[in-house]
Amino acid sequence: MKAVDAVVRARLHSDVVLVRQVAEYIVAGGGKRMRPALVVLSANSLGYVGSKHFELAAVVEFIHTATLLHDDVVDESTLRRGRETANALFGNAASVLVGDFLYSRAFQMMTAVGSMKVMEVLSEATNVIAEGEVMQLMNCNNADISVNDYLQVIQYKTAKLFEAAARLGAILANAGPEVEQGMAEYGARLGTAFQLVDDVLDYSGDEAETGKHLGDDLAEGKTTLPLIHAMAHGNAEHAQHVRTAIESGGRDLFSHVLVAIRATGALDATMQAARNESVAAKAALAILPASRYKDSLIEFADFAVARAY
Repeated sequence: MKAVDAVVRARLHSDVVLVRQVAEYIVAGGGKRMRPALVVLSANSLGYVGSKHFELAAVVEFIHTATLLHDDVVDESTLRRGRETANALFGNAASVLVGDFLYSRAFQMMTAVGSMKVMEVLSEATNVIAEGEVMQLMNCNNADISVNDYLQVIQYKTAKLFEAAARLGAILANAGPEVEQGMAEYGARLGTAFQLVDDVLDYSGDEAETGKHLGDDLAEGKTTLPLIHAMAHGNAEHAQHVRTAIESGGRDLFSHVLVAIRATGALDATMQAARNESVAAKAALAILPASRYKDSLIEFADFAVARAY
């Protein structure tokens, strides 16, 4: 990961001062670096020898960072990873444009790898993520979203980049189609588990640990699995409070929503769904030979559901 960070620093260079400032602010903000680590672990678990996995890990991190810059503008967020968001600090215009820079830099880097398959996977992932963002925007303030609708947004918006990251390692290692598909399955399941836990933490996390305000999803009118469960399994009053909160947005009914969520066991149900995805992710790794890299991939699947941030 130190090698990946070195690539990230080198590729962030721009003669435009504001580009450097915003990009470095975001990357220096930390984060779990799960997606780039996934590229490295996937490649190493399949015996890849070379340095292209560091470059592609940085590409994945740039794509992820670009989505964060754009997300925070769309969501009007002010806090991420315990710090001011880039849009709060530098303004919306700078955040959008530097996000564009990171996307275009990512495509410059992926073409340099010289693999059409790599370009196909990453260009498709980037396109699907954008579709997921639009789907989520369309679903805002809609309390009638089904579980399947919700899962589709997760699969597009979050799980797709995890899937691509895991698949890239298999491509670099020239693994066969079955192995590549197994790694893609692992990544998709891991990403789904990761997002399910994020949705739980929005109602139960410690703000100092999560680095985000509790209830951000509700304030933005996002219908997540805990809310869907609470409406389906709560009494009429619970369901109405949740529905009104989603449709109106904001945090005015946050305390009532928390009561509904706790009364219906919505967080436990969502966590169980996340654990199921984690188990499925680990099962997909059966195609890998034993190694410390495989062990780390298994640990990733456990971490995705055990984390408190």
